[in-house]
Amino acid sequence: MTEIEFEGRRIELDERGYLRHANDWSAALADYLAACDGIVLDAERWDILNLLRRHHDEFRIAPPMRLLVKEVGRQFGPDKASSRYLYRLFPEGPAKQACRYAGLPKPVSCI
Repeated sequence: MTEIEFEGRRIELDERGYLRHANDWSAALADYLAACDGIVLDAERWDILNLLRRHHDEFRIAPPMRLLVKEVGRQFGPDKASSRYLYRLFPEGPAKQACRYAGLPKPVSCI
């Protein structure tokens, strides 16, 4: 387990950098975690994070990659319906990295 100091609070992370407690999540924390990885959460990335959070709220699980690609295409247009597009936004892996920033557990399908 790892702890980080953020806005005067101690935030617990697991060994892979995912939040231990979902209620610690905030947009500011997402920005901070992404910045630590050298990523700026622009509008395109926030679209994906919000999509992941909505899906998780409804189904209690992050979508598998194939479903994520399909949903991105449905919501944001066919030009964005590809894993290549998502990897451009989240180079460490769209599901894994985006879920970490979105404050969600590590997706089951991620190693």
